[in-house]
Amino acid sequence: MFNQIRPAIVMTILFTLLTGLAYPLAITGVGQLAFPAQANGSRLERDGVVVGSALIGQDFTEPGYFWARPSAAGDVPYNGAASSGSNYGATDARLVQRVAGTVASLGSSPVPADAATTSASGLDPDISPANARLQLARVAAARGVGLPVLETLLGQMTETPMLGIFGEPHVNVLALNLALDKMAPMAR
Repeated sequence: MFNQIRPAIVMTILFTLLTGLAYPLAITGVGQLAFPAQANGSRLERDGVVVGSALIGQDFTEPGYFWARPSAAGDVPYNGAASSGSNYGATDARLVQRVAGTVASLGSSPVPADAATTSASGLDPDISPANARLQLARVAAARGVGLPVLETLLGQMTETPMLGIFGEPHVNVLALNLALDKMAPMAR
């Protein structure tokens, strides 16, 4: 009987070592060698201190900063532990009311969709260039910087679609705000 069980035990141990240890270590090593920034969380730094990730949005609320799209990640915006969308249907009264309130608070028309709607994860770090342009006047007034200067910065920070065809132009809000702080620090 042991002759029949022994191969099963050996194969279980072998595949546990292979798929549970060797493969993850090999993939981690390849990731660290080929894509070190991405493998370590796409961290963004200011003065040598990590201030966030290029992959996770942050809740900027001061008028002198560009704001990310609304977050549906629970009671604390951009909380990675509560990542989710609202799951409201397009005709749900709560969604319609929230979007209408956001559009009314922005006070301009037309409002880009990503300025009033949440992303599926609630953690989206990027906004559309149209959303960023909608915020230019507020940021310029709060920083005391001319609109042409901010428009130039926005143009420099706008990322194009991958390979020119996949996705839409977008702006990483944290990277834009870090560049803004470097260019025109806010008086504190």
